[in-house]
Amino acid sequence: MELLGSDASPFVRKARVLVAEAGIIDVPYVQVTATPMGGEDRLNSANPLGKIPALAREDGPTIYDSNVVCRFLDDRAQAGFYPAGRLWECLTLEATGDGIMEAAVGIVYEKRLRPEELWWNDWFDAQWVKVTRSLDALERQWMSHLYGPVDMGQISVACALGYLDLRHKDRDWRAGRDALATWYAKFAERPSMVGTAPE
Repeated sequence: MELLGSDASPFVRKARVLVAEAGIIDVPYVQVTATPMGGEDRLNSANPLGKIPALAREDGPTIYDSNVVCRFLDDRAQAGFYPAGRLWECLTLEATGDGIMEAAVGIVYEKRLRPEELWWNDWFDAQWVKVTRSLDALERQWMSHLYGPVDMGQISVACALGYLDLRHKDRDWRAGRDALATWYAKFAERPSMVGTAPE
C-alpha cells in the first residue's frame, strides 16, 4: 500500500497528518506529479481522475479522494479520528476545511494555468469570499470543537489554514480572527503538522 501525493497539496497533507497522528508506519508516502491538466502516468493509472491523494492497494482498487482515503486509514488503524459521538460535527468541520482548500487551490490554479489576460477577477473574488465566510464561521461557531479532542475536522481546518499561509500570504486571514489564529498557532506545533509542512 502506498499513499500517492504531492507535498504542496493540502488534501494530501490531510492524509499525511492522519497517518502521523494515528502512528501508521506501513503506508509509505510516494511523491507524484499532479495538475488539472494531467498528472504523471503512475497517478493516472492508479486514479482515473488523476487527483491526489490516492491510496494504491495491492489487494484492491486504488482509493481516492482525501475524505475516502482518510476514512479508510482511520478505520484500518482504529484510530478514532471520526468519533461516533460527534461524527456529524466532525464531518461538517472537515467539509469546511476542505471547502477552504478547494477555493484557495482554485485561485492558485487559475493564475498558474491560464494566461493573465484571461484571468477572471470576479471569480477570484467569489472564491475568496467562500474562504472568508468559512473562516468567520469557524471563529464564530466552531472554536469549542476545535479545542476538543483531535479529529479529522481539526486536521482538515489546520491543513487549510496552512495552505493559506503557503499560497495566499498576501491575504491576512488572521485579521479579526484572533481565536482561530491562536488555535492554529498551537495546532501547527504538533509533530504531525511540522513533519508535513511544505517548503
